[in-house]
Amino acid sequence: MRGKTKLWDKILPGRNGTYVSSVLAMLCNLVTAYVVYMLCRVIYVAVNWRTFGEGFGSLSLSSLFSGSLLFDTSAILYTNALYALLMLLPLHFKETVAWQRFCRSLYLWVNSVAVVINLADAVYFTYTGRRTTMTVMHEFANEGNLAGVFADAVLAYWYLVVAGVAIIWLMGRLYVFPAIFRLGANTRTYIVYYIVQLVCLLCFVPCCVAGMRGGFTTAVRPITISNANKYVNRPVEAAIVLNTPFSLIRTTGKDVFSNPGYFTEQELDNIYSPVHNPGGKATGTVKRKKNVVVLIVESFGREYIGAYNEKLDDGKYNGYTPFVDKLLGQSLSFDYTFANGRKSIDGMPSILSGIPFFVEPFFLTPASLNNVSGLAGELGKCGYTSAFFHGAENGSMGFEAFAKTTGFQKYYGRTEFNQDKRFRGDEDYDGMWAIWDEPFLQFYALKMTEMKEPFVTAVFTASSHHPYKIPEKYEREFDLPGEEGNPIHKCIRYTDMSLRKFFETASRQPWYKNTIFVFTSDHTNINDHQEYATDLGLFGSPIFFFDPSGEMPRGRRHAVAQQIDIMPTVLSYLGYADSYVAFGSDLFGMADNETWAVNYNNGVYQLVKGDYVIRFDGQHVLAAYNYKDDWFMSRDLKDEPELKARFAAMERELKGIIQSYMTRMIDNRLVVK
Repeated sequence: MRGKTKLWDKILPGRNGTYVSSVLAMLCNLVTAYVVYMLCRVIYVAVNWRTFGEGFGSLSLSSLFSGSLLFDTSAILYTNALYALLMLLPLHFKETVAWQRFCRSLYLWVNSVAVVINLADAVYFTYTGRRTTMTVMHEFANEGNLAGVFADAVLAYWYLVVAGVAIIWLMGRLYVFPAIFRLGANTRTYIVYYIVQLVCLLCFVPCCVAGMRGGFTTAVRPITISNANKYVNRPVEAAIVLNTPFSLIRTTGKDVFSNPGYFTEQELDNIYSPVHNPGGKATGTVKRKKNVVVLIVESFGREYIGAYNEKLDDGKYNGYTPFVDKLLGQSLSFDYTFANGRKSIDGMPSILSGIPFFVEPFFLTPASLNNVSGLAGELGKCGYTSAFFHGAENGSMGFEAFAKTTGFQKYYGRTEFNQDKRFRGDEDYDGMWAIWDEPFLQFYALKMTEMKEPFVTAVFTASSHHPYKIPEKYEREFDLPGEEGNPIHKCIRYTDMSLRKFFETASRQPWYKNTIFVFTSDHTNINDHQEYATDLGLFGSPIFFFDPSGEMPRGRRHAVAQQIDIMPTVLSYLGYADSYVAFGSDLFGMADNETWAVNYNNGVYQLVKGDYVIRFDGQHVLAAYNYKDDWFMSRDLKDEPELKARFAAMERELKGIIQSYMTRMIDNRLVVK
């Protein structure tokens, strides 16, 4: 055994290890895995230098390194979890040469596979422009000549084969064997051994889970491939900080995009297209150089707003939003307004990029690495400065990454708030999610005054969120008796007050009169009324436009509006001249009875248009209703002879929307090229 390799000397039969020999050896070998992943990344970038080279100098090396470390940690812990478990099991049976040889073989096999797929993906990147995801399994499912393709690739990229072999050989040479711990016959030694091993295992497990998820805090969701955009300047550069094992793991079971094939490509273009062509001659210009402020208010559903619900509770309902009620009366609003999703991560792409939620959140799919049109990105072409604000921990929910993807130039989160000496920092932290709305919205207003005009900004509030806490000083004012069953009401009152104070501060700023304010929520929340528990009511989200200058028309239109309409409507009002992609409509360019909304819930699509809504499972219309006369959708009109033609037209349009969405996600066509 001594003759095989010098490194094996560490497992000499005559030497005795310690209680933690296997733990230390495992940690050393995981460090080696990090080195291996970094070597693969260097090769990946070198092979694709034509793509990365031009913008590489503008990237932050520290940001690239920290991002790479984050995703490598997740991948290494996922792929080496079994190896780590075998090395940490509190069993004395592992203190044998045979056990350690098996662990070495497992480690080398798993990480050799990682090396191979990382280097192979360096070649495939040339064709896809992103790290390979699990969709690759379906892309090549029907290919019969994969063996030939593989052989050609090996010959053409022989240097990658050589590099892979060298890295795997190096990994084997660097592998650290633990010295075998001879327990002997002493019972006390066995007891101490089992206690130490168990403690090490119990310490490692939470660290392992946190590493897989991307962090310990409650604000951190399991990181996914879209989080890579936080560390780079362009979506294509996300491939640098990602690694292919992570991309495959995170997209397993999330193959949400497949072309349903309802229509030919030519037919599809005639039925529905998300490409907006304003028809202006000039490019990179707007007619109205107004600032744009988008207020995305957490969980602020229509149900809580009295001005939307004059007939609720037989006309006795007042709601919880006196300020928003007043603001709504001075704005352009619509009778029926809907969110396109049910979660925060659904709302942001819908509102800022015109991308609805279909099947899975856009953030969590491979398409999150696609180039994306966005309100900030499009206006950036016209000289607008831009910033996104969210009072939670920086990076929370993937918002920072998506904000960068969709074109926002700056991001202000909890970190930046704490650095501003005008405010109290973490004294205004709610202890769970984010900075309280009142101080953070004041920070937002004052920061916009520091920005060069024209600007476009968006803020995502946080206080009207579980666990439904408000600052202690407001408990008496907003936590009223008898509302214990719906604790969000006090949060809605608090956020409404925070919005009032925000507008009071904003109205004193020099940019206020030249600004369009867009108001919406990310999604709905707890409901009290059955009207908001229906399949449409669950998506009831406020959408209105406020122009303090009075130039924009005001009043309530008898129309439908949805979150994905916000981007095209704002760009239209500003007189934006370039073409862009957004799945919604320009509300200024549509008659009231032609406006529509679409959403998806538990495998069923809903299309609202005119007086009707249809439910569609991807193959068949399940039901159809006149939602204006039958809000609770109790009478199915699907088979009514006089309405069949109308529902067939709606089905055709919905199929066009779905197919266009799916094909554009697959083909990376979310921008006009």
